[in-house]
Amino acid sequence: MVSAAEQARVHRRTLTVVVISQILGGAGLAAGISVGALLAQDMLGSEGLSGLPTGLFTLGSALAAYLVGRFTQQLGRRLGLAYGFLAGGLGAVGVVLAAVADHVPFLFISLFVYGSGTATNLQARYAGTDLALEHRRGFGTSMAMVATTLGAVAGPNLIEPMGALADGMGIPTLAGPFILSGAAYSAAGIALFAFLRPDPFLLAKHIAASRSAAAATKGVTDGPVPTVGTGAWVGGTVMIVTQLVMVAIMTMTPIHMRAHGHDMGAVGMVIGAHIGAMWLPSLVTGVLVDRLGRTPMVLAAGLTLLAAGVVAATAPGDSLGLLILALVLLGLGWNFGLVAGTTLVVDATVPQNRARTQGSIDVLIALAGAGGGGASGLVLAASSYQALALGGALLSLVLVPVLLWSRQRHVIPARSPAEPQA
Repeated sequence: MVSAAEQARVHRRTLTVVVISQILGGAGLAAGISVGALLAQDMLGSEGLSGLPTGLFTLGSALAAYLVGRFTQQLGRRLGLAYGFLAGGLGAVGVVLAAVADHVPFLFISLFVYGSGTATNLQARYAGTDLALEHRRGFGTSMAMVATTLGAVAGPNLIEPMGALADGMGIPTLAGPFILSGAAYSAAGIALFAFLRPDPFLLAKHIAASRSAAAATKGVTDGPVPTVGTGAWVGGTVMIVTQLVMVAIMTMTPIHMRAHGHDMGAVGMVIGAHIGAMWLPSLVTGVLVDRLGRTPMVLAAGLTLLAAGVVAATAPGDSLGLLILALVLLGLGWNFGLVAGTTLVVDATVPQNRARTQGSIDVLIALAGAGGGGASGLVLAASSYQALALGGALLSLVLVPVLLWSRQRHVIPARSPAEPQA
């Protein structure tokens, strides 16, 4: 049996390593997201297809989420996350090469592979919950996420310096941020491979097996491996809706801004504020999820996304302040939904099925992002940014009937899990 003190020690070490990897992963994620649509617009010469990069790398992240989940279930978090980040770094290098060669098919393939980094960056949040006590799962999730803020905010603000570096190397300006992505994702993978020891997921499985064995010696058996609780799919639905709304509006904001005369520095500022709002509130969000419960935070996610869509739709195109406000609200609503949804998934699973279930749900989240990113450009070309933003606002209201159904079925408990007595 692993003592509680040893479990807590390993959990602290795990969070330290995950924090380091997430700082690096956040930089790789944000730099590419900021200019992907603009790079595609330049290479394709079409605004209607400018949502393809987001669609492609989120589609690639769907496959990566599935593979990382399966790898983790069998081999542990260390190898699953390390391989995912290294694949993302390889994809980023491919994007740079495709831009240099002006080779659109290779760009699409590279963006698909680049999506591995996005999926892995999200999957890393589960590492913070593997060894966390039940009443601290929200906090464990948030600690893994909040570290992404440093890299995620720095990434977009390095657009211009990386573009200048790319110019000096004879590389297209908009490919510059992908140089940063390749280096950051690769460094995150190496850090996890080298330092995530002992593996938190494998240790959690060992602890669960030891407790079952100890109970069996006392004549108590756990029975067959528990099935995945319905709460996991409720949590998955919350994350899918928030991802779809967030990606659709975020992807087209740089296009909308450039059409209204904003320069790349302004685009980087807006996207940097947005990504900061996606990750920075995580520490507080995790505490609120643990103390107030999952349901209030899911409701807060829906209302915040609704407000984001309304502000984005009504903001004048030349108003930098209102666009920043809209994208900050968009990131905050996504944060509420992701932390609450992730905690619901962990609540409804056990180590025997947890990583596999997490991977499957993240596949659906990635597909939702791919659909939102791919369709957003078509909506913008056929209608307007305002219509896209209002559509996202209305879609966020789907979370209300999901909550009502889950409370009626008692899928989400009325209160969050209580702290065990000493």
